[in-house]
Amino acid sequence: MRCLLRLGLVWAAIWLAGPAGAAHGYSQWGTFKYGPGFAHFEWVAPQAPKGGDMVLVSHFRVSNFDKFNPFTLKGTFPPYLDVLAFDTLLASSSDEQGTAYGLLAEDVVVAPDGRSATFRLNRLARFRNGDPVLAADVKHSFDALVSPLALPGWKALFEDVRGATVVDERTVRFDFKRLNRELPLTVGSLPVFSRKWGGGKPFDQIIMEEPISSGPYRIGSAQNGKDLVFLRNADYWARDLNVRKGMYNFDRITVKIYKDNTARLEGFKAGEFDFLQEFVSRDWVRAYKGRKFESGELVQRRFEHKLPHGIYSQVFNLRRPKFQDIRVRKALNYAFDYEWMNRQLFYGSYVRLQSYISGTEYAASGMPGPQESALLEPFRGQLPAEVFGPLVTPPRTDPPANLRDNLRQARDLLAEAGWKLAADGRLRNAAGEPFVIEYVDSQEGSLRTLEPWVRALRKLGIGFDYRQFDYSVYQERLQKFQFDVVGVQTTPELNPGNSLLAMFGSDSAAREGSNNLWGIRNPVVDHLLGRLQGASTHAEAMASGRALDRVLMALWISVPQWTNNNYRIAYNQTRFHLPPVVPAYYQAEEWAMATWWARR
Repeated sequence: MRCLLRLGLVWAAIWLAGPAGAAHGYSQWGTFKYGPGFAHFEWVAPQAPKGGDMVLVSHFRVSNFDKFNPFTLKGTFPPYLDVLAFDTLLASSSDEQGTAYGLLAEDVVVAPDGRSATFRLNRLARFRNGDPVLAADVKHSFDALVSPLALPGWKALFEDVRGATVVDERTVRFDFKRLNRELPLTVGSLPVFSRKWGGGKPFDQIIMEEPISSGPYRIGSAQNGKDLVFLRNADYWARDLNVRKGMYNFDRITVKIYKDNTARLEGFKAGEFDFLQEFVSRDWVRAYKGRKFESGELVQRRFEHKLPHGIYSQVFNLRRPKFQDIRVRKALNYAFDYEWMNRQLFYGSYVRLQSYISGTEYAASGMPGPQESALLEPFRGQLPAEVFGPLVTPPRTDPPANLRDNLRQARDLLAEAGWKLAADGRLRNAAGEPFVIEYVDSQEGSLRTLEPWVRALRKLGIGFDYRQFDYSVYQERLQKFQFDVVGVQTTPELNPGNSLLAMFGSDSAAREGSNNLWGIRNPVVDHLLGRLQGASTHAEAMASGRALDRVLMALWISVPQWTNNNYRIAYNQTRFHLPPVVPAYYQAEEWAMATWWARR
């Protein structure tokens, strides 16, 4: 029988009166889909046989890899290594939000004052070398990830975690700096690795040593930094655990890496790999043809999902003086003709993003509600007036609007900001400096979708310097904020509080390698981020998130792009069985690797 233990007014944890007194899980708002002792998730096939192999191609902008440590700043790690090799304390289910169930941890207790969460580790949990997973390993993993030797994004993610304490051999407690209902889920997502990994080297000097981790797969072989084979751990400790039942069925998963989209698509049609997620609308409509499609061996399918959309935007680097004037940022938005692009380039397959938290209950819309207004009103003098009216949305060009009228408005905004068209046709400021945008990228296909914007900017007298780099150089440019504008697409977050803090909090703006690519430093944004994280009720969290979203949209810090609610996937149907239920919240490749299985 499920028993909900309410701790204080705002915290909830679930206990299971079962073998060894194991805990059931943690829910941010106290509701669970799966009761104690559940057998498996509904979206898996629990009797799926093990065996066979899957060969897929990475959709990440990676041309090669040069390390096996996914947590450090320098270098590039193989796609999916962090997903396939590392277990976490808790495992989320792909059919509910704000909830996670025991994986490495069999017991989670949130203190009555909400200032700590204590996890008791499963006695069965083992690293790939056979060592038990102990509390000291959990603390070591946490300390390594928040150290200066790790990617700064980890420190930002755990910003409100004071530290980890070993209580006993299999019990670890995380103490929090302040109340935040999301934090037990955040520390529950901690990837855990052995203290022995690297043999005592400083964390950033652990490079090509295979991780000593506890996940379902280990590295099998790597080919010149191009392709990687993951091998299933036959004695994976959690293979019969309810949160892993029916999952990770392939003996081998091979990830191939191609430098360009054309070679990737031709490789798929030639049978070099079995699974491909397509992001280019034109190719999806026109290029998926050939003998293997005609025979039915290869198929195209759209798989629906209910994931939040994440952030997909052209990001302005506010550290650059020319972007500090809101009128300039707004003018650059007026030069973007999404409606024409969707008709001519995307075959009408997308919708425009109009939120930084799109697809979640935290996304703003229409006029601010009473709770939003109460949060915003004290800052009326510090915010654009538009914040207090209908939600600011990107300019449109469908009738009666048009790009010509939008460009006139852009010209006037730029003039107000001190940028005038000179005799040489270039936009210049009072010092005579030309307005030039340096755009950095690593993917050859992006320029096609940028070109309409570039043409419009040139009509305004704005130069556009497109710089394409190898992925490792591109990544370094982003980490050091060496760009004017960059296209960013984030992974959708079901619980966006801490991730939003990492992207928009002032403390991370100057931290090299942080997720705050915008460089935004805004006290109102910081205040609303704090209210979102410290919300004591679901309604308060939603109001805080919507007020934050409303402010971010009104600051014009990006040019929002587009999204849809389905994955375009092509695969070899003679090679795979699929589970009967498609979950609501999933990443396409991760779902396929985790729940599909091989045909015999």
